Amino acid sequence: MKCLPQNKIALSNGNILHDSHAEVLAIRSFNRFLLDECADLAKEGFGNENPRAWIKWRTGGEEHTQPHPPFALQEDVRIHMYTSQTPCGDASMELTMSSQEDSTPWAVRQEGQMLGRGNFDQLGVVRRKPARPDAPQSLSKSCSDKLAMKECTGLLSGLVSSLVDVRGTWLGTLVVPEEEWELGRVGMERAWGSDGRMAPLAAPEVQERWRHHGYQFRPFEIQTTSQTFTFAKPITPDPNVTPSNLSTVWTPRRQETIINGVLQGRKQLDPKGASCVSRRMLWKTALDVALVVGVTVLGKRTYAEMKGSHELKARQSIKKDVQELALKPWVRNEGDGDFALETATKHDGYIRISALEGC
Repeated sequence: MKCLPQNKIALSNGNILHDSHAEVLAIRSFNRFLLDECADLAKEGFGNENPRAWIKWRTGGEEHTQPHPPFALQEDVRIHMYTSQTPCGDASMELTMSSQEDSTPWAVRQEGQMLGRGNFDQLGVVRRKPARPDAPQSLSKSCSDKLAMKECTGLLSGLVSSLVDVRGTWLGTLVVPEEEWELGRVGMERAWGSDGRMAPLAAPEVQERWRHHGYQFRPFEIQTTSQTFTFAKPITPDPNVTPSNLSTVWTPRRQETIINGVLQGRKQLDPKGASCVSRRMLWKTALDVALVVGVTVLGKRTYAEMKGSHELKARQSIKKDVQELALKPWVRNEGDGDFALETATKHDGYIRISALEGC
């Protein structure tokens, strides 16, 4: 199972990934890669830039000015994502229905609850993982819903957005298999398009409010490919094919194999099993960079305090708009924010934290 059940969230302590679906790991790995790029620039110092780097110092001497992040993507960077099958959730509902012998909607839900894979009569709604009704309940949102949110916030996490300017971080293109596009085009356009469930966010008054903070609703373009990933899940179910319980994290700098939300070979509650894309290890790296460049927002007592800091309020207000106007019902997945990094001492007015080595 690639999602952490709700009853285990409180045990995570920032070490266990809540969601190991491919699209989610790809985005977390992208954030990890950017943090590693920032770390290199921070070590070299302001003005010393590698022309081959993906990240640069912001111009105008703003490297130490808050709330402006010290780094930005290079101007010529464009972001594309390939997925070997339609992301789970609303975008894939037509594909899910077409694969059923009986497409009658499954059990009726209670009002305000997120759906799994059933209830085919209700489209355009937020769905949870895992989708199977017999699986342990989680509050992890579907990949369709998470990608829809990224159309509004960009691909950066809140943590990384305190270091890297959000401008230029929107997904430009999502590439899907031709066969899936032919069967599921209606669902994909409904889930992500400006004429689908996200339409209220395109209202001028909403976009004007967002632009003040550097955000926008920017739907990605969907393109297709005839090339088939060797290990892709077949559209027609094959009883001889069993999905792997392993996930992979890959960046040009790091490679990991994940099982049950932690590094393969480690027990789930072992802190040394924390992936480099876990909450704890991303925060640890981001804080190390922040201490060098003078960004204070990351030096909080707990992860929850950091996420709720004043500097990230604008981003939270964007997400609130999305949840209230378009992505409903969005039930927050809470319980893993009270952890702190292992040791903390004051240093030059900031909190200096040393965490477990994990990757």
